Amino acid sequence: MSLPEVLLWQRLRLEPYGLTFRRQHPISKDVLDFYCARAKLAIEIDGAAHDRGSRSARDAERDAVLAARGLTIVRIPARDVLADPGAAAEAIAETALPLHPRLRRRSPSPSMLGEDLEG
Repeated sequence: MSLPEVLLWQRLRLEPYGLTFRRQHPISKDVLDFYCARAKLAIEIDGAAHDRGSRSARDAERDAVLAARGLTIVRIPARDVLADPGAAAEAIAETALPLHPRLRRRSPSPSMLGEDLEG
């Protein structure tokens, strides 16, 4: 996992708002960076390589295939995760909540927002 993925995983593994995330989740021939099954939410962290060459076209094609399977795809630039991993995790959780109406909103833990993560 890349550094942005590690930083984000430190927060998502705490199950913000009761959401369970998986990392490096296989779907068909692809592997998603993160996946929330209850919300059918795929999260991809895009580094600089995603802006070069034909990568954006391949990403769009892959997103269309995933969307056809009923998934919602969220792409977050790696630089945004590096700048504020807690805000990135919060944005992901806020996106997932409306996708699964049975989930109840509750305050995120301080750890998800980046406090007390030494150790």
